Amino acid sequence: MSQHRIIPVYSSRGEVEVFLAFPYLFNRNGEWVGCVTPQREVYSVLGNYVGSLTSDPRIVRPRSGDTIKPRLKMPPPPRRLTMPATLPLAPLMSDLTHSMVDVLLEEPERLHTIDSGEFREDMD
Repeated sequence: MSQHRIIPVYSSRGEVEVFLAFPYLFNRNGEWVGCVTPQREVYSVLGNYVGSLTSDPRIVRPRSGDTIKPRLKMPPPPRRLTMPATLPLAPLMSDLTHSMVDVLLEEPERLHTIDSGEFREDMD
């Protein structure tokens, strides 16, 4: 995993919330929480559509209702990510329109680990 460039993904408050080591997304503990497609669509570890990765980089989605997309078949789980020792300051970010939601700020539960989250399927 060290051969991949690690990109911090920010909330609108300028805090690093997840890390992208393409195509995988990791939380601040280095746990896998999702994936990003080449089209910059973000999916949870369960394959549910979460939003889009902006160039800021932030994860956003439309506020009005859920965008229904087919569940994505996820790649095999990656190894835990080793966090970078230092993080760059957040870039200047444009304001989001009222029609957009900052997922990491307003709905962080959409990106949960494989063994937690309200959207996971019940285990038998």
